[in-house]
Amino acid sequence: MNLFRRKSVTELQNEAATDHSLKRALGALNLTMLGIGAIIGTGIFVLTGTVAALNAGPAVVLSFVLAGVASIFAALCYSEFASLVPMAGSAYTYGYATLGELIAWIIGWDLILEYALGAVTVAIGWSGYVVSFLKDIGITMPCSLAAAHGVVATGCTEPATLNLPAVIIIAIVTTLLVIGIKESANVNNVIVFVKVAVVLLFIVAAAHAINPANWHPFMPPNTGHRGEFGWTGVMTGAGVVFFAYIGFDAVSTAAQEAKNPQKDMPVGIIGSLLVCTVLYILVAGIATGVMSYKDLNVPDPIAVAADHAGLGWMSSLIKLGAIAGLSSVILVMLLGQSRVFYSMARDGLLPSFVNRVHPRFQTPYITSIVTGIGVAIVSALLTVREAGSLVSIGTLLAFVIVSIGIMALRVREPNLPRAFKTPAVFVVAPLGAISALYLMISLPWTTWRRLIIWFVIGMILYFAYGVRHSRLAARDGKTTVPPR
Repeated sequence: MNLFRRKSVTELQNEAATDHSLKRALGALNLTMLGIGAIIGTGIFVLTGTVAALNAGPAVVLSFVLAGVASIFAALCYSEFASLVPMAGSAYTYGYATLGELIAWIIGWDLILEYALGAVTVAIGWSGYVVSFLKDIGITMPCSLAAAHGVVATGCTEPATLNLPAVIIIAIVTTLLVIGIKESANVNNVIVFVKVAVVLLFIVAAAHAINPANWHPFMPPNTGHRGEFGWTGVMTGAGVVFFAYIGFDAVSTAAQEAKNPQKDMPVGIIGSLLVCTVLYILVAGIATGVMSYKDLNVPDPIAVAADHAGLGWMSSLIKLGAIAGLSSVILVMLLGQSRVFYSMARDGLLPSFVNRVHPRFQTPYITSIVTGIGVAIVSALLTVREAGSLVSIGTLLAFVIVSIGIMALRVREPNLPRAFKTPAVFVVAPLGAISALYLMISLPWTTWRRLIIWFVIGMILYFAYGVRHSRLAARDGKTTVPPR
């Protein structure tokens, strides 16, 4: 049994050229906006506050810088892969081409966790802003339906049972994804414009209220516990906020729906990452300068900072922008999740019904619906931090494998025509893998334990089904399963 059988890049390129089941409707601007849609969201609107209050203090700015640097290394590797292999599936497909089927399964299973829980995390943050905004306009959400199970929502005295707003937004986004990728992208473009405008409004309007005293100490001393302030707090914070950078990864899952993937994918990946990194650093610096980091551990920290800055009506506008912004992140996360499912089923590692495409909308509707139902259930119960840390470790593992994979491909097939080449690949790729590993190590053991459990479940499924139904196994004559 050859667990490391792999597809060649030429095979994948031929599949991409002949597979027209997904509609190629996205240009460079759509892809860049898709990336910004995924990146600007929970990182700015929720995690900025929780990481500052619990881990890094004002040095949350450094957490964003470190996470951004690690992301840039990985983004350069992703860009080369995406221009070479313009197919749905992201790091899963890249792993298949370089490191073999077993590693591809591991990374695909990891991405399913990453995108599903990414959508869960953002839906929870979305719910917090919606509840707060409704309260501003005189509508009070029942406390039992306003937050995750056991969590006391803002303004409530009793713990919630179910996060109803989170379930509602997942249902809406899932319906949109089933209708069509072009329609989803157009809605995303409008939302991205709104939320970038709101972020810029906050940066400009709140800057006058900065009190430099709030930045002292910039890096509060460690409390004696790993991850609670000091350098370990900054690193733990970087591991947590890393979740906020997975948008460019989601761009690569839409490669098979790009009009000119060789040219447009690198633009979308790198462009969206650079824009969002600058905005993250500015927002984190202003929020911790306007008020004490100790007071930012709330569901809507940017709105709270806007209130503290005396922006008045702008606070409600910022909440609206956050609601719109988080909606687009959920859209891209669920898009990425369903496309990874689609790719794994296409390769025979999951049952064939999973990659069934809707005859009218040309979207993988079954995976979109199943994903939406699962995410809605989980988002009704978990907290932001529980889901966010698990997403980060899954993303980091994908980045490690992609960074190693691009080096392996350069050694194995150095003469492939590459529309985009990772600069100084034997420096950038190792730095990408090492920085991602370092951030993984900085995350708490409970996060690692959950990842290991998920990994074990994935291995059971692979050896029970995938290894025997793989299209590569059928091609090589190792099984009796006919190629699909």
